[in-house]
Amino acid sequence: MDHSHHHEQRDHPGPDQHAGHTLAMFRDRFWVCLALTLPVILWSEMPQQWLGYAAPRFPGSDLVAPILGTVIFFYGGMPFLSGAVREVKARQPGMMLLIGMAIIVAFVASAATTLGFFALEFWWELAALITIMLLGHWMEMRAIGQARGALGALAELLPDEAERVTDAGTETVPVSELGIGDLVLVRPGGRIPADGEIVAGEVEVDESMVTGESRPVPKSMGDRVVAGTVATDSAIRLRIDAVGEGTALAGIQRLVAEAQGSRSRAQVLADRAAALLFYVAIGAAVFTVIGWLAAGETDEAVVRTVAVLVIACPHALGLAIPLVIAISTSLAARNGILVKDRLALERMRKVDVALFDKTGTLTKGQHVVREVFAVDGDTDRLLAWAGAVEADSEHPLARAVVAAAKNRVELAEASGFRAMSGRGVEALIEESRVAVGGPALLVERHLDQPRAVEAMTSSWAERGAGILYVVVDDEVVGALSLEDEIRPESAEAVRKLQQLGVEVALITGDARQVADAVGAELGIDQVLSEVLPEDKHRRVAELQSKGSIVAMVGDGVNDAPALAQADVGIAIGAGTDVAIESAGIILATDDPRAVAAVRRLSEAGYRKMVQNLVWATGYNVVAIPLAAGALAWAGVVLAPAAAAVLMSASTVIVAINAQLLRGLDLRPDLP
Repeated sequence: MDHSHHHEQRDHPGPDQHAGHTLAMFRDRFWVCLALTLPVILWSEMPQQWLGYAAPRFPGSDLVAPILGTVIFFYGGMPFLSGAVREVKARQPGMMLLIGMAIIVAFVASAATTLGFFALEFWWELAALITIMLLGHWMEMRAIGQARGALGALAELLPDEAERVTDAGTETVPVSELGIGDLVLVRPGGRIPADGEIVAGEVEVDESMVTGESRPVPKSMGDRVVAGTVATDSAIRLRIDAVGEGTALAGIQRLVAEAQGSRSRAQVLADRAAALLFYVAIGAAVFTVIGWLAAGETDEAVVRTVAVLVIACPHALGLAIPLVIAISTSLAARNGILVKDRLALERMRKVDVALFDKTGTLTKGQHVVREVFAVDGDTDRLLAWAGAVEADSEHPLARAVVAAAKNRVELAEASGFRAMSGRGVEALIEESRVAVGGPALLVERHLDQPRAVEAMTSSWAERGAGILYVVVDDEVVGALSLEDEIRPESAEAVRKLQQLGVEVALITGDARQVADAVGAELGIDQVLSEVLPEDKHRRVAELQSKGSIVAMVGDGVNDAPALAQADVGIAIGAGTDVAIESAGIILATDDPRAVAAVRRLSEAGYRKMVQNLVWATGYNVVAIPLAAGALAWAGVVLAPAAAAVLMSASTVIVAINAQLLRGLDLRPDLP
């Protein structure tokens, strides 16, 4: 299974008007055009008159503006012209067509002036127009920066090599060479290279990256294990029954790919405004030409029409959105929120259900000892013994017991350790045989719990806690409850979202009691428990079909399809690479409170976008009639050059307004 093609580095076009245009292309054209525009402005008459300087004269200095202006038109204008052609073909007039028309009219008028047909000073405006537009689109593309690495990251969960068992021993082979029926040795701590059945050994498998289940799952002969999961505590041999495309991991990859492909792209606001403006501009230009020609003013007809199209050219519109996006994404990044899909940030303000994956998101994904019960009441001695027995084990639950014991007491002296895979561990302490293990240990040794122990453990089990029994010389002397620790910040995160009008739901593969207990403790509105990993994205789709706009917050591979399916996918903290790749927004911290910060940022950014759009379009509505000469009878006309300056002024105002977003303080919602 060759994964190399997942890792190609390339600039992906945004979902909107830049099909076939890369970020690098806009960037390079902008810098070249900027360098060429400066001499064009320097040697143009209008700026010289305004600023009162004289550009150096030399033979052919009159041709600086026409020659460089023409280069800028063809080189810098090409993306807009090809975009305009595409919009005409698709019958979806928008930004590209407006820009295309304005620069074509400006170019034709400029060329005609150079050839002596008109007396219009237009090259510098044409150059400035194209350069500013390239800047706007480069910024926009940077803000889009769509990532396509989810599948690559999933592929990386597979080890590169595997140990194949042969007659002579074992040989190390690339995973791609494994075939169905091969025997493979997986050492403790190793990743399982392909789906298969255990033929020798017993093991506890950490499947959290595929199922999200926080507890390691005991597996023994005849059980199936899947590629990408980790053998935690002992070596096993497995016979492979699925490789490559047939594995469970490949199935998850396909789900992610489908969900990414089917995600509908919100049509960006500026495009709609530009389409509207296109019709307004065309109408105004046609009226202008007809009006001035009827008045017998041919020269004036051209000048006014160009002025109308330049004014209508949506500079401010072109920058209104990308600037807000660029600023909100950088503001987010400084606060540990990485925005990968700008549309996800835009949609966040509409979200009405925030769906949290439990393990590793609202909880730490690590077990801690919550309660200790000893039949004789001496819980310290029970802990000291349990900790001593578990001291050598690498098992996650064992580590939790040892950590709890060391916190409270001095560990006892133990010797003669013996691990009983799937059942527990045993050691000698003060001449007694002490075993620590789960319910399987009691079943195997036909032991009954004393009534006092049973009363405690049944209430723990209802809560969904893991239970370890301590057995001394075949007598149950006490028990420990282990629970996935809830993050201290989780309750506040839930409350903050509810204050912002978002319903909070919990989704987990855990048993109902566990999920309900966590839900009750955190004040969550809706609990979806016992959801299989492959069904998570279906549950998200169900919520969406009821009309909810869903944000999914998760951290594991098994969340990847759900993150991609949700309207907004948020990967939290040090989650797996895959979750990070399929999410639109990534939180650098493990702190779920940051989700509320994303919501506030989304609302503030949207307000700025709307303000900018209202300003940019409103300004055009006023300026277009002026440019057309509606007030010419009163002596008020707008020269094309003045139109271009007003155009730029409008752009500056939009830029300044976008900068005000930097004042947004996200700290109250952040750790």
